[in-house]
Amino acid sequence: MAIPWMVALKVIPWGDVIEHAPKVLNAARKLMDRQKAPLTPMPPAEPLDLNQAPSLGELKNRLVEARQLIDQQAAVQEQMAQTLAELAEQNARLVGAVDLLRKRTRILLVVAGLLLIGVVWLFAR
Repeated sequence: MAIPWMVALKVIPWGDVIEHAPKVLNAARKLMDRQKAPLTPMPPAEPLDLNQAPSLGELKNRLVEARQLIDQQAAVQEQMAQTLAELAEQNARLVGAVDLLRKRTRILLVVAGLLLIGVVWLFAR
C-alpha cells in the first residue's frame, strides 16, 4: 500500500505547487478584503402577479426585500470568501510542511547512503 503513495508523491510537481501556493494565498486574501460585512438575512418574498398592477407601496416593499436578499447573498459570499482564504492559508502551510519533509527525506537518504558506504568500507578491510 505504501508504493502507490510514493508513486503519487513523486508524480506531483511539488516545485510548481510550492511556487503557486503564495499566489493562491494572496488571491484569497484579496478576495477576502474586497468583501463587505454581512447584514441580517431575510426570507424570500412571494412572486409578483403579472396580471395586476402593484401599488407604489408594494413595489417599495418588494424593492426593500430585494435589497435585503442581495445583502444576504453578499453575506454568504463573504463567508465563502473567508472559508476560501482559510483553506488557502492551510494549503500554503501544508505545502511548506511537505517541502520541509521532502528536504529532510533527501538528507536522511544521503546520510543513510553514506552510513551504508561506511559500513561496507569497514567490513571490506
